[in-house]
Amino acid sequence: MFLGYNTNGFAHHRLEDAIDILAELGYGGLALTPDVHHFSFIEEVGSHDLWDSFFLTLDASKILALVVETGARYFLDPRLKHQPTLISAAASGRDRRLTFLESCVGLASRALPGCVSFWSGAPDDAARPSELMNRLVDGCKRLTDYAAERKVRLAFEPEPGMFIDTMDKFAELHARVNHPAFGLTIDIGHLVCNRELPVSKFLAEWKHVLWNVHIEDMRAGVHDHLMFGEGEVDFADVFVGLRAANYTGGVYVELSRHSYDAVNTARKAKAFLDRFVAPGR
Repeated sequence: MFLGYNTNGFAHHRLEDAIDILAELGYGGLALTPDVHHFSFIEEVGSHDLWDSFFLTLDASKILALVVETGARYFLDPRLKHQPTLISAAASGRDRRLTFLESCVGLASRALPGCVSFWSGAPDDAARPSELMNRLVDGCKRLTDYAAERKVRLAFEPEPGMFIDTMDKFAELHARVNHPAFGLTIDIGHLVCNRELPVSKFLAEWKHVLWNVHIEDMRAGVHDHLMFGEGEVDFADVFVGLRAANYTGGVYVELSRHSYDAVNTARKAKAFLDRFVAPGR
């Protein structure tokens, strides 16, 4: 198990500078969120020379692991947050999201073992839940086949406010997709927000497909990513649960709204979490 950091928390830094800073602070993993300011060229034809430059920068750092995150707010639509999605009413919107996710899979395939984290999004029409689930399952199956061919694992994240927001709903989706390349991202704060407690219970139940972990502080009922120590997360329970689950992947800090003070936030987050993940702990 090692600590990582999501680049959405360095929105005002050049990507190469963020990588250097995170390496200096001792983070072992990078959660790259392609966005309008970081890796905006991900879908552009002929941009693989820029991909090469990114990996050269990453290889020169002490950061050894990469997961590709796909939660950019306005990357695909400058007016509608997190749209379009795999459950959008328009097939063209669903296809656009799928194309973006496939580009992220292509990037992740350059850093094997590759992992891409994604979510359902929120509905943009009044379709029945059964129809929304059918759209999502179809998109997930198409993406999973694409990812499996490239030896990339998909880690689906339940997110408060989205169609798949709880672990129960994820369980239904996981059963319907039913593919060895389709697993789980657990965001620790989201479990607390949804009052799905204790966190360690869900880490144990889903350890067989737990491929990615996000971490921050949060309060029950409020989806607001907080600095460590400002919420209600029982971090001792979290890390006992991760160890009991034999989790060896990255635990990625996700504090996108703290980009205004990114360096200090990353430093303080590392100091807080080191008490739980430092060698011998």
